[in-house]
Amino acid sequence: MATLSQFWRDPALPFIEARGVADGRAVCYARHSHATFSIGAITAGRSTYLNGEHWQEVERGTVVLMNPGAVHACNPIAAQPWSYLMLYVDMAWLVGRGFEPLQATSSHSPQLFAALTGLYAQLIDERLASAHKRSACEGFFDELREQLQAAPMATGLGNQRLERAAAFIRAHCTEPLKLEDIGAAAGLSTSYLIRAFKQQYGQTPHGYLLDQRVQFARAQLREGKLIAEVALEAGFADQAHLQRAFKQHLAVTPGHYRSAR
Repeated sequence: MATLSQFWRDPALPFIEARGVADGRAVCYARHSHATFSIGAITAGRSTYLNGEHWQEVERGTVVLMNPGAVHACNPIAAQPWSYLMLYVDMAWLVGRGFEPLQATSSHSPQLFAALTGLYAQLIDERLASAHKRSACEGFFDELREQLQAAPMATGLGNQRLERAAAFIRAHCTEPLKLEDIGAAAGLSTSYLIRAFKQQYGQTPHGYLLDQRVQFARAQLREGKLIAEVALEAGFADQAHLQRAFKQHLAVTPGHYRSAR
């Protein structure tokens, strides 16, 4: 796995994480989301790309963009080879620089592709100082903010009870939760909750709960915590359960993710 997927992190730059996948044929994702703003580039081949309700085929030169919480998935096409790189960026850091969630979910701009792959190359270059990498990040995301249009403001037309259900799941994701608990917290029947929640969030309540637990586990593993302890803290039955969910959502094992430097 280490030869197929590589993570980069720097304690001096805690707001950003990078990932490169050299052979995406073995990388398959369930629908999932990230707490971060995510931006990636297809560096070879072709794959499918789902973001919300929008599905497309993407190829080398395409840049994909996912706002925090956006349900998405990229997967190989009939075992065709493809490769990609991703950056996961803390939204609080971006907001501090005047950055807002973006309307676009993809871009075919050669200039953006070159800038993103160039930033990635600088981040993983062990010869460059952290201060240089920070400056490169600031320059890239300041330019990105100027190039792409911000997403329109939410209109408030969403089902407030469904929003309460999602907030309840996020707040209690590490605890044992039943559909009845979520429905009671939101004032919804379980049958309506299942049907309407998936329509609004792109996942069932159970899928959303697993997604939140994986995000929690990911943050704990980045701090170097033991996998077995993280599994229990995140609300999984055991380490094997975490292993399955982690691979479905991030296409990598918790051990490989934890060991990345």
